Amino acid sequence: MIKENISEIQQRIAAACQRCGRDPKDVTLIAVSKTKPAEAVREAILCGMADFGENKVQEMCDKMEVIHAPVRWHLIGHLQTNKVKYIVDKAYLIHSVDSLHLAEKIQEEAQKKQTDVNILIQVNVANEATKFGLSTEEAPEIIRSISKLPNIHIQGLMTIAPFSETGEENRQFFRKLKQLSVDIAAKNIDNVTMSVLSMGMSHDFETAIEEGATHVRIGTSIFGERNYNI
Repeated sequence: MIKENISEIQQRIAAACQRCGRDPKDVTLIAVSKTKPAEAVREAILCGMADFGENKVQEMCDKMEVIHAPVRWHLIGHLQTNKVKYIVDKAYLIHSVDSLHLAEKIQEEAQKKQTDVNILIQVNVANEATKFGLSTEEAPEIIRSISKLPNIHIQGLMTIAPFSETGEENRQFFRKLKQLSVDIAAKNIDNVTMSVLSMGMSHDFETAIEEGATHVRIGTSIFGERNYNI
């Protein structure tokens, strides 16, 4: 099932890219493996998947211990400051930095471990009270402050759009994040690039791609429904 699901998602990514004149190679598919067993991850690796997303630091570390394939692990869930030390030298990309305080903690731990950390700034474009992330208004100034931290490198932006039955309802939010990335890129801030736009999930990734997503985070459509009671 996983093999067929990945193939279908890749075809839909290619079709979305064709509609907006983009190269499918410019879109990275992240298989969101949270709550799924290591066996499911191994099966996805055999199908060619190289990027995996986890919400929780502990679950990500546990999987990294038993999966030794050369894959890239993305931390996409909220990161607590007391968990930074466990992940700072392990994550390929941290998608969910949402405060200067968290960035300073990452810098502190990165300096201790003499490593560099690539991050995205999480923006709460829809201003949902239940979601983490900076507002579009405060993001540029916080990014400017974080850019001064020498071991941290801002690669772009991330958002979690509201759940919708169709991606069309979230087009406005994806478009707004893309515009924010363009505005920030135009400021030419040292140590900041806007090469990554992480947005779009199982229900809306095609719309996200049409609006400029470079990374889409797909879980349910690859691995099936999650069991949160494990």
